[in-house]
Order: sequence, then C-alpha cells, then structure tokens
Amino acid sequence: MKSLILPVFLLLVSSIHLYAQDDLLGLLGEEETTDYTTASFKTNRVINLHSLENTAGGVLDFKISHRFGTLNGGFYELFGLDNASIRLGLDYGVTDRLTVGVGRSSFQKAYDGFVKYKFLRQSTGKRNMPITAALLLTSAIQTLKWENPDRDNHFSSRLYYTTQLIIGRKFSESFTLQLSPTMVHRNLVKTNAEKNDVYALGAAGRIKLSKRIALNAEYIYLLPNQVADGINNSLSAGFDIETGGHVFQLHFTNSTSMIEKGFITETTNSWSNGGIHFGFNVSRVFTVKRRGDN
Repeated sequence: MKSLILPVFLLLVSSIHLYAQDDLLGLLGEEETTDYTTASFKTNRVINLHSLENTAGGVLDFKISHRFGTLNGGFYELFGLDNASIRLGLDYGVTDRLTVGVGRSSFQKAYDGFVKYKFLRQSTGKRNMPITAALLLTSAIQTLKWENPDRDNHFSSRLYYTTQLIIGRKFSESFTLQLSPTMVHRNLVKTNAEKNDVYALGAAGRIKLSKRIALNAEYIYLLPNQVADGINNSLSAGFDIETGGHVFQLHFTNSTSMIEKGFITETTNSWSNGGIHFGFNVSRVFTVKRRGDN
C-alpha cells in the first residue's frame, strides 16, 4: 500500500509543473482549452469493483446485478442457473464528480451505501493531468438472523466499512487500466486469527473491442494473514455491451457477493475447481435533472 504513495506523489508534482507551463502560455496570449478524458469504462463499475467513471450529474442509474450458482453444480443444478443472488441499486450523480448510491442484496440480506468523489480528472490542453483519481467510501449492514440469539448480540457487529482509492489512466481509445488500494473494516470477525481491518489491492482493465462492446477484467489481491483459511482472491472477467440507454455486463466471477465487504473478504469459491458464477449487471440511466435546470 505504501509503495503506491511515491508514484502518486510524483504524478501530482508533475501535474503542478504542467499547470505552471500552461499559465505561462496564457501570459503569452496563447489560449488553450482543457479536454477531459471520458468513457474510460462504459459504466461506474468494472464488474464488482467501482471504475474510474462516475454517474453524470443529474442522472439516476438503476442497476440490477445478478449472480447465478457455481458451474461445478453440474447438470443437476443446471450449472448454477437453479440458484441466484441479486442486488438492486440506485446510483445518483449529484455532480459529474460526486456520486452517491444505495443498494440491497439478497446475499446475507445486506443493505449498502456509498459516496464516490473524483478529485483528479485525466485531461490534456490547458490543464494536463495524466491520471484520474477518486475516493470511494462505503458502508454495509447485514441483516441475517443471529446465529445464537440467546447471547449478547450488538447492532454494531453487523456493520462494515470500506475505504478505497481508485487511480487509473485511459491510455488510448481502446485500453484503460486502474488500481484500487482498499481497506475493509469489519466490526466483528469470527476468530482471533482474523483481522478487523483487511487490506487489499485491486487491479482492473478494459479493452475496447468495438464501438459498443468491451472486454473487462479485475483481480483483487488480499495481503497475507488477514482473513480465515479458505478465503480466495476475487477474479472476474466479462463483456460490456451497450444498447441505447442500457449497458449489459455479462461476466464470470468466483465471488458471490456484489458489495466490497463481501467480494473482497468473503470469496470462498475458486476458479480452479469450477467455483465460478455466471452473472450480469444491467444499468439503465434516467435524466432526473437536466443541465441548467434550477
């Protein structure tokens, strides 16, 4: 995690130097405009991970996320199609740089919410910035019935929090790469061997195959000795298909949960033994407030 601080610092210093050059050009009478990079990903999610993109200001994004059972269930389970978990979510763009959202998952009957702020935007021209960077803060509560209702159970034991820095760059029209250093805090863990604070590093990328189709992949590496035995790193890959106001994301993943506390710290399935879910995300956007409206 600390190793990311130096390169980010150097990028920030270089951007300040570029700003100074731009100001000098302005004094010389050479006017320039700033061109901000857009469409690094087709939606504000890669697959499970949040992407570099935000929901546009005044736009409401309704998301339906679905994960079927695992392929190793075989023909008896119709390779996972007999079982499924679902998350319904609403993301709203307060501004182009600030997005808030809420959701409810059938897995662990969890409710979640997030705030995402893009504090750096990749750009060229008057302002040159080589990267996009955003801060994501999430919270979640699982509402399953207590395993042992007779003991002294605390409401706070149900709560989880995530802090994530998203740093990335759109290198070309066809290729985007991002890193997501993450800390998940769990108020309650099952054993003393597990950590309440879990640190991970996510990596994700997109390759644009055509105007409407892109290949996405993501991998989340858990730092050692933080979680219980049997927890695996999350690996997901799939395709984004854009059709008018909808974006369909079809993918394969070894994670059942669709929120950070779950797919980062609770992935028990493995690609090596067929513990793979087929799933999809469907995104439908609605313009709630048009630009210029009071």
